[in-house]
Amino acid sequence: MIIDCHGHVSAPVELWAYKAGLLAHRGSHGRGGVRVTDEQIIEAAHRKEAFPKGHIPLLHDHGTDLQLISPRPFQMMNSMKPARVVHWFCEEVNTIIHRQCQLIPDTFIPVGGLPQAAGEPIEETFGEIDRLVSLGFKGVLLNPDPYENSGTQAPAMGDRYWYPLYEKLCELDMPAHIHATGSVQDREPYSLHFINEETTAVYGLCNSDVFDDFPSLKIVVSHGGGAMPYQFGRFEANSLRRKHRFSERMRHLYFDTVLYTEGAIRLLIETVGADRCLFGSECPGVGSAIVPETGKQLDDIAPIIKNADWLTEDEKTAIFEGNARKVFNLDV
Repeated sequence: MIIDCHGHVSAPVELWAYKAGLLAHRGSHGRGGVRVTDEQIIEAAHRKEAFPKGHIPLLHDHGTDLQLISPRPFQMMNSMKPARVVHWFCEEVNTIIHRQCQLIPDTFIPVGGLPQAAGEPIEETFGEIDRLVSLGFKGVLLNPDPYENSGTQAPAMGDRYWYPLYEKLCELDMPAHIHATGSVQDREPYSLHFINEETTAVYGLCNSDVFDDFPSLKIVVSHGGGAMPYQFGRFEANSLRRKHRFSERMRHLYFDTVLYTEGAIRLLIETVGADRCLFGSECPGVGSAIVPETGKQLDDIAPIIKNADWLTEDEKTAIFEGNARKVFNLDV
């Protein structure tokens, strides 16, 4: 079985229209809601948009059996004011995800967004976490930078600001999948901002006491840990002068394989170990472009792992499904 731990919801256009309305009136017209039928939600998962095919047809083409879907991060507007519009929109997105997973349970598993309004205490997300648990969600996306690259810096991931969230996630045995949302700076567009924030998140966690204080905390880092596997030696060298080696701390984390090139995927696995890697493709998404020379999409990466003669069959199975089952408590 192939379980893709990193996918994002393909939703009816009414969801994005709802967001536009919130941004236009800043919540002054009330919360409102997204009014769509079950048929519209199912159709959205099959509809061809900016990608070569619709969401489900692409997963079938790539041989993906199950995919964990979460909000589309660049849409989540965590830095917008007033904070109520952040909460309302995130909750509506999560509701659509829940409904889509209920309607198409043989393909999708729900992972929720956190309504992280910039500047608010992290405890303000707890009400939505409790709702997600009651709806059967298997994890949450965690944004290291709710200010969305606007000039105000968020606390590092080892800061005490995050501790109430870590404690709650441990109590629930629920993993957090680190993934930034938008970026308001043209110099660092959101796709680059994701990578930079994931790199910074790994650095902050590995140079902190988080895993001493929360040894059961489960965190998955998107996009192979950003630049961290590539720059790993720099931080390992510095850690040799300290109490804990950086490499030991990195093995408290999990990483997805949303990388799109064989060299990058191999570097990630060799750096952190096959037991810390979860298959992810983010299909459909950034990598859904077709390579002219091969006629294949960049995010069709399962063959890279299947054909890797430097991995054992047990390691391949762990990456494709075993690690996801363990981290996200899947009973599929």
